[in-house]
Amino acid sequence: MRSQTRTIERHERILEAALDVFTRSGFQDAVVDDIADAASTSKGGLYFHFPGKDALFLAVLDRTAMLLRSRLELALAMEAEPLARLETTLRALLQTFGAHRKAARLFLIDTPGAGPRFHRRMMTLRAEFTGLIVAELENAVAAGVIAPVDCRVAAQVWFGGIHEIVSQWALAEDPEDLLARLPALRALLLRSVGTAA
Repeated sequence: MRSQTRTIERHERILEAALDVFTRSGFQDAVVDDIADAASTSKGGLYFHFPGKDALFLAVLDRTAMLLRSRLELALAMEAEPLARLETTLRALLQTFGAHRKAARLFLIDTPGAGPRFHRRMMTLRAEFTGLIVAELENAVAAGVIAPVDCRVAAQVWFGGIHEIVSQWALAEDPEDLLARLPALRALLLRSVGTAA
């Protein structure tokens, strides 16, 4: 039992160290030795958990996506009304990215530059998040809260707006509180689907 706990702890330590090294150095320049050092483990210990840098990068990316999804689902579980759920989606995404700047950089900025072998996984993750927005927009249309709209296109526009705002914030030298952007973002995105509420 104790060895299993140590294995899980080392796994998490490696993922945290990898996130730090990947966001500091970028995928191309990140060195497995640096990740092992930052995780206080041997290179062999790292390879026990992850067969290589690509697998480690994908694991960090999946972990980031899981964090975002779980925070979003938790926030949405508290809301029933469709318009409130749309607003909650925006707030939860900004709060989660705002609390995890390194993860935001990795997810939105560094991964697209990591090379074509990661594009398919990134497209899948983006489609998952866009799909969550599509579902909330469809619920709002069904409830009559917003006018009928192409929910897939609208969700892509919403994701694009969120992506740009969070990316600019993640790259800023002295970033403001990300939630300060919420009122303007909320107003523009809700207007884009025909409601000023």
